[in-house]
Amino acid sequence: MKRIPLIIFAGLLFLGGCATQGDMSAVDNRLTEMELRTAEERKNRDAIKSQVDEYAKMRASLDEELRRQSASLHALIEELREEIRTLNGKVEELEYSMDRQQKATENIQRKSDDAANRLTETTANNDNRIARIEQYLNFESAAKPGQIAPVPAPVAKVQPTTQPTEEEVYKSAKQAFDQGDFDSAKQHFQEVITRFPKSENADNAQFWIGEIYYREKWYEKAILEYQKVIEKYPKGNKVPAALLKQGMAFDNIGDKPNSRHIMEELVKKFPNTNEAKIAREKLK
Repeated sequence: MKRIPLIIFAGLLFLGGCATQGDMSAVDNRLTEMELRTAEERKNRDAIKSQVDEYAKMRASLDEELRRQSASLHALIEELREEIRTLNGKVEELEYSMDRQQKATENIQRKSDDAANRLTETTANNDNRIARIEQYLNFESAAKPGQIAPVPAPVAKVQPTTQPTEEEVYKSAKQAFDQGDFDSAKQHFQEVITRFPKSENADNAQFWIGEIYYREKWYEKAILEYQKVIEKYPKGNKVPAALLKQGMAFDNIGDKPNSRHIMEELVKKFPNTNEAKIAREKLK
């Protein structure tokens, strides 16, 4: 369009007879220059348009990615909220279960105390009855005035006493433990360890000493006694039980890291034992 006026002007000059060959060359050069400039401007315009289109595509892609990430983030947040609600529900169930267990334990303990009190009272009454019977028998066996006292029967010679065997000492200790006489049980278990350190019952005796302190809720002392089982009798059958109770003792004094470490060690070293099964449940 810009070239038409120049062509018309050139034509007028030609028709007027005043246009020379040099003028025509100049006009043609000017036209060529204008065409080149127009082409360059068109090229620049097309390049700018291409850049704008590319930017628009990038912007659209970026917006889509942001929307996708935002949707994923919202979904993740909602999933976390649901997990938190689930965990809160489980915590409430666990607290309720623990509360029921505690009340049941307190009820059992109360009944046990009542039974122990009744047993103590019954024992005292029986002792009084036995004492009265003994007094009565002694009174009746005494010689009455004017009567000859019966000749006492010959007394057998006292045989020298022998020390009880390992099985007898261990059996006495276990009976005392089962009856709740922990002082006597501890004394006899210690006797097994001292007199028969290489016997098959030595590791059992050491374990039951730890159990006595555990039941007395002296957990720190129980941990040390269980450790003796683990160190002195590593090949004994009480090592898994000692590890389990040691972990439980640490848990009872609030030392969760040590408790977890010992439970994991038990599961790793003795995976097929009942103690390992209990440890896995407690680790959960």
